[in-house]
Amino acid sequence: MKLLLNIRLSWFFFVFFGIFFTLIHFVPGVTFSASALTLFSVNSFLYGFYVSPILSNQKQRTDDMTRIVRAEANALFEMLLRTKKLPRISRNKLQSMFAEYMIANYNERRPAAGERQYEQIISYCLDYRGKDPETIEKILNGLIANQQNRSQIAMLLSNKIYSNEWLISMVLFTITTSFILFIDVKGSIWMQIVKALLCTGLSMLMVNLLKLTTLTHKRAHHIWDPLDNLRTSRFRRTEDIDQPAQAIN
Repeated sequence: MKLLLNIRLSWFFFVFFGIFFTLIHFVPGVTFSASALTLFSVNSFLYGFYVSPILSNQKQRTDDMTRIVRAEANALFEMLLRTKKLPRISRNKLQSMFAEYMIANYNERRPAAGERQYEQIISYCLDYRGKDPETIEKILNGLIANQQNRSQIAMLLSNKIYSNEWLISMVLFTITTSFILFIDVKGSIWMQIVKALLCTGLSMLMVNLLKLTTLTHKRAHHIWDPLDNLRTSRFRRTEDIDQPAQAIN
């Protein structure tokens, strides 16, 4: 896929145009009936109809996951800031429990990941008998409010992505391109160029779809970075930056 991203679309244009213009001279021309042309029109419509949802759904899911994970990281960061007011033993205990939760959440990346660790934090706050119950109460309220983010993450992770959309798109692309190649225009060089351009445009559309999908997947690899950065920076930041910050301990 890295090779696909590095090749410019202009190069794909010349390669595809040369391939299809050559194929036109070897593929036998066919005069289609009205029913066959109707089938071609319906297939072309379906092909265009399927391309847009694939792109929009993948991008929307990645954007939603990025937004919600970042919201949870910010909520955890706010709760960890509140632990500074607690006595050292309680502060260290809570920070250790938060770290265990983030490790479970980051490593498993599945619906309801870290549920046991999260419940342990809530139980600790409910059973707290220390010197600062007001701070613990604020942390407990933050934990309860963050359950909405956890529920949304679990819902998005439960929505599986299947490859049948790609299979349908490839079938429709193949049928549409085949129809164009078989149209009988042997007597006109200009119509042969138009046929080659149509097939080239359809092929470049698929390449562009693959490029955008690859970039979306590449971006999806960084969805969990805020939680990982928060844990590995000793609860100092959620962004992956190299700026000095004071640790929360």
